[in-house]
Amino acid sequence: MSGGADARTGLPRLLTWAVEVAVTLVLWGYFILGFVFFFAPLCLLAMALGHNRARAAQRLNNLFYRGFFRLCRLLMPRQRWEIDPALTAVSGSVVVCNHLSYLDPLLFISLFPRHTTVVKERLFRYPFLGWVLRASGYLASGGPDSERTLEHLEGMRTFLAGGGNLFVFPEGTRSRDGSVGPLQAGAFKIARLCRAPVAVAAIGNTQRLFTPGRFRFAACRPNTITVRLLARLTPAYDRPNFSTRALIAQVRALLEPAAGGATAQG
Repeated sequence: MSGGADARTGLPRLLTWAVEVAVTLVLWGYFILGFVFFFAPLCLLAMALGHNRARAAQRLNNLFYRGFFRLCRLLMPRQRWEIDPALTAVSGSVVVCNHLSYLDPLLFISLFPRHTTVVKERLFRYPFLGWVLRASGYLASGGPDSERTLEHLEGMRTFLAGGGNLFVFPEGTRSRDGSVGPLQAGAFKIARLCRAPVAVAAIGNTQRLFTPGRFRFAACRPNTITVRLLARLTPAYDRPNFSTRALIAQVRALLEPAAGGATAQG
């Protein structure tokens, strides 16, 4: 490895590499060891004893990822985290947000004790992980688990009315340049079906911490991760002229400037 300063961090390249590798190993260790020795046993216990298994699993997920991001703050002091308290106070809503990194859904799980989300169907095929996803009441984006998704949708109105949040990244994939891609209609159709408010959030710069296609966390890079509530919409679903397409356009109009600005600031 050549000497000199790393352009991303301003630190010596060797030091940057060593710190990033060490931090990455600690964080992956948290995932693996924490999952095996903390999360899995407690999840099994909650499933055996709890009367509301999905709610217990969601709460454990929330605690597990809150611990992960506390560890991120401890290990990476050059990362600043600006989380809008107005967003964490949201309840009973379909929350939609732009998508930049694999960290985004983990961060949202850490923000909402009562939550559900849409997960790629292939993840339900993994041993134990698939069981955890099903136990948590998460929805599959298609495939064999789509029938279970329909079953969960029947109870979604009750879940939202009871204060839970459904959070969705309607682009369906991570943006590679910070721009907002086409928004899929699924989350908005669920909101209409449940007559639920739509909370619009913008996330910024998570891709600078954990970049798509890169294994190491950019632990030494100065960065500010932002999560903001842009608006909480109460669509007039019962009006004859209500249009899901118009609602999507309204959300895009909120997301595009906010997502671009958040990414540019980092």
